[in-house]
Amino acid sequence: MDFTFMVGVIVVALAFDFFNGFHDAANAISTIVVTRTLNPAQAVVLAGLANFIGYFTFGTAVASTVGKGVIDIKAFPHEALLPILAAALVGAILWNIITWLLGLPTSSSHALIGGLAGAALAAAGPGAVNVAGVTTIVEFLVLAPVLGWIAALILTNIVIFLARRAKPKPAARAFKYLQLLSASVYAFSHGTNDAQKTMGVIALALVAGGVSADFSLSGANEWVVLSCYTAMAIGTMLGGWRIVKTMGTRITKIRAMEGFCAETASSAVMLLTAHYGIPVSTTHVIAGSIMGVGTVERAAGVRWVTARKIVWAWFLTIPFTGLIGALVYLLIRLLLAI
Repeated sequence: MDFTFMVGVIVVALAFDFFNGFHDAANAISTIVVTRTLNPAQAVVLAGLANFIGYFTFGTAVASTVGKGVIDIKAFPHEALLPILAAALVGAILWNIITWLLGLPTSSSHALIGGLAGAALAAAGPGAVNVAGVTTIVEFLVLAPVLGWIAALILTNIVIFLARRAKPKPAARAFKYLQLLSASVYAFSHGTNDAQKTMGVIALALVAGGVSADFSLSGANEWVVLSCYTAMAIGTMLGGWRIVKTMGTRITKIRAMEGFCAETASSAVMLLTAHYGIPVSTTHVIAGSIMGVGTVERAAGVRWVTARKIVWAWFLTIPFTGLIGALVYLLIRLLLAI
């Protein structure tokens, strides 16, 4: 039973990873599509391939944080762990579908973390949640978009200064080429950060199912890394067009120069946090960067009504998915008892 359940949890985890790529594809392609540097089909292929490159070039520090930093696996027996993981994944997938239908660029990462925390609370009470780990993640819920905003603000001013004497048409052409590079690096950093969160869940499932003695993703467990990056890349290639419109047109006016600055600033923030194993939201970072670009010329350049809706959705993500995770966990336990 445990082995079959474990396999089911892994399948659902990979489904979540797919939906993560599908839902967050707009983060990587919105600006490059809106500026017409690439058409949508070209953009999603570029983003999907760049997502996958993370498998060959980065470590698994974020996976370790999610696997060990959100819930305390010593607070309950291993047989309770698999239902917790299943409930967390179901809650995160439901939130992704709801926000995709609404066209809201919310965080798949925080949806997963909220689901984990809610299911763990339902299983064993407050002692099951790693308060320090969740606190750090919640802090970066606020800090990540601020860092993206600051980085984009600084970079945009530098770029405007350096290009102040450039002729408009050659400059626009140059920034379109530069945006190909910045979009690729952003998609790479997105895959590096987000795919690792699912790796952490699968590592937990392997421990709970008795297949693995620890959270190692090397050696015999390297298939976990490969499968997560593959699922993320496929989801990204299929894209989430509803959110492209919100990210690319409803926050601020985006041209090739603004797109280059937003993507470059976001990439820098995400690669830095991934290096230190901090699971930030790629959605929050790029949205903050787009707002930062929009405020360089004038604050009125940002559509703050849209920005407020996005921020509200950010803060509702963890409580909402925590509630769903808790309810789904209780339902699973009820079904297993029958």
